[in-house]
Amino acid sequence: MSEQTQSFEVNFDGLVGPTHNYAGLSYGNVASLNNAEAISNPKQAALQGLVKMKAMHDMGLKQGIFAPHARPDINALRRLGFNGTDSQVINKAAKESPVLLRTCYSASAMWTANAATVSPSQDTADKKVHFTSANLNNKFHRSLEPVTTSNLLKAMFNDENTFVHHTHLPDQPFFGDEGAANHTRLCDDHGSKGLEVFVYGASSLNTQITGPTKYPARQTLEASEAVARLHQIPQEQRIFIQQNPDVIDQGVFHNDVIAVGNANVLFCHEQAFLNQADALTRIRQAYVGEKLHIVEVPTHAVGVQDAVTSYLFNSQLVSLADGSMMLVAPEECIKNSKVANYIEFMLSANNPINTVKFFDLRQSMQNGGGPACLRLRVALTQNELGKVNQDTLMSDEKFVLLNAWVEKHYRDQLTDSDLADPQLLTETYTALDELTQILSLGSVYEFQR
Repeated sequence: MSEQTQSFEVNFDGLVGPTHNYAGLSYGNVASLNNAEAISNPKQAALQGLVKMKAMHDMGLKQGIFAPHARPDINALRRLGFNGTDSQVINKAAKESPVLLRTCYSASAMWTANAATVSPSQDTADKKVHFTSANLNNKFHRSLEPVTTSNLLKAMFNDENTFVHHTHLPDQPFFGDEGAANHTRLCDDHGSKGLEVFVYGASSLNTQITGPTKYPARQTLEASEAVARLHQIPQEQRIFIQQNPDVIDQGVFHNDVIAVGNANVLFCHEQAFLNQADALTRIRQAYVGEKLHIVEVPTHAVGVQDAVTSYLFNSQLVSLADGSMMLVAPEECIKNSKVANYIEFMLSANNPINTVKFFDLRQSMQNGGGPACLRLRVALTQNELGKVNQDTLMSDEKFVLLNAWVEKHYRDQLTDSDLADPQLLTETYTALDELTQILSLGSVYEFQR
């Protein structure tokens, strides 16, 4: 394969924002609810994420940086009736509705697996890379994200001859869209045609499709179908699979908590999909490459709750330069004996996954997001990679610069009382102003205009 046609999967990790806190806002996300009101450490969270990014870069993988959003969302608070100066808005919200204030402070944009759905040029009719920002309309704090996400994506992928940016789907439950957390691309290699697997939790139109009963299904079939149409993916390269509603009710709020794919490997729990045997048969039959490997983890080895608490499937699967495949897992997987034993068994079995690397991401994990939640995957040719905003790609120099930026601007701890401090807004906006210069992002935040 020539350098010009060589392709890579680039992981753009969310840089944890200065207002990272545990507000317990995500119903259906067990970790988020269990750690509500705990004391958070934004500085540690951001530094932990940067260590992971740098480690991926050092292994020869292409690694990018996705900037945080401006929080608190002061304009959202104003739309909700809190008026006056920024400080007055914060003070009023803290007194009258501390829950709304916590919501508008959420740093949930760190989980960039929910930022958008991405289809590479190998899969699209116009041979361009397509992005559709997720509307995230199931949760108010996340529904604040799509506009800024679109601005960031356009600043990162800013060549209109190479990249296509679609407006997020209508902000209605009918089109609930949670982005790449419910989307997997399977292919022989990142430069070949792929099968785009869209996983949904329920349907707004088809009454024959039964969804979960306890927790909400955040991705609808209609949203997945709309994204596939927008991205001009041929019929033979797309498939729609329903997530098992029973596991959604057990805390599997996104498909990437129970299944993950990379290249020609699908790593999933045996309860990941509704009517799993049929679902996997459909995927095998639709696969457009030569050889697909499905690594299916049995319930007797790893229960659903083990998967949820350890985030085994919210690990990353990455292809290394030597052709091997590595599982990038949170340290919580080591601490669960069933999960640890299964990983040891899997690495010695006959499948492409032959190494594992564990990371301390406790600050993210306690809020309900593991390694896979933190990254948006973008498959790019060598030429397309050259069209990306190069200042958003990790390097040795960028790692040092971003660590210094975090040390300068982030607090060690955040509690509810800290959110009532108007100075936190000033600190955060000052930090993001500086970050836009480090990453060459221009005016992506509303407060800059």
